Amino acid sequence: MTTTKGGWELPISEGELARLTRDMHDVHQETLPAMRAAAVDLTEEIRARRNDAPREAGRRRFLLGAGGAAVALTLAACSSSKSGGSAGSSGTSMPASDSASGQYTGDLRVVALATALENQAVGAYQAALDAAKAGKLGTVPPAVGTFITTAQAQHADHAKAWNAVLTGAGKPAITTVPLSNQPATLQALNAATDVGTVAKLALSLEDQAAQTYLFATYSVTSPAGIATAATIAPVEAMHAAILNYVLGQYPVPDDFLPVDKAASPSLLTV
Repeated sequence: MTTTKGGWELPISEGELARLTRDMHDVHQETLPAMRAAAVDLTEEIRARRNDAPREAGRRRFLLGAGGAAVALTLAACSSSKSGGSAGSSGTSMPASDSASGQYTGDLRVVALATALENQAVGAYQAALDAAKAGKLGTVPPAVGTFITTAQAQHADHAKAWNAVLTGAGKPAITTVPLSNQPATLQALNAATDVGTVAKLALSLEDQAAQTYLFATYSVTSPAGIATAATIAPVEAMHAAILNYVLGQYPVPDDFLPVDKAASPSLLTV
């Protein structure tokens, strides 16, 4: 074990964490082609819907009914801890109707939410890296730093894919974090003084993202939207599972991953 500031210990070896991070990287790389293709399909569907033209079948990665079930089983295998809801959670209500407020409506509101969540994770990991560089977290094991930079890059890839859908639909890209819980998230990150606290905060964001994607597979109307969410969700679940190992919490699989921590589009401030 590696002991850091405040007596916090990394409960697994750095070698084990490095191996888990490599596995996470490999899974992400394997899902990238499907994720990007599904995002292109989603953009085409939205354009076709707007033009009142027939939707092309495209390259469907999941059937409407099977997609949600398949990703639920995958996520359950990577299930994280069964602790209480995160501070950033807003329940499981995910309205996606065209009556939603703001410039992003219908399925695009869910896309906007996904983009904002990915940006939030990128920023949170950057804040952790900055705090580590400034010495606020004490000695950070190199394997922890590698995990952070790897997870951050994967969130950036996801945000890029979602933003391509938004811009392809004629909407502005989301490059900030327009979420009402962002100030509280930043405050908590800035107050962190050890790796364990940062890992707990990151876990709450990863749980929220994974469960939001799972809930989206049952909530959005677009098959391509379901496919995009379903290719990303398992990667987010792997982030959460590894963070549980970092915290000494063995991620016991659930038969069905809950969605009580899923974010709602009501968090959006745009």
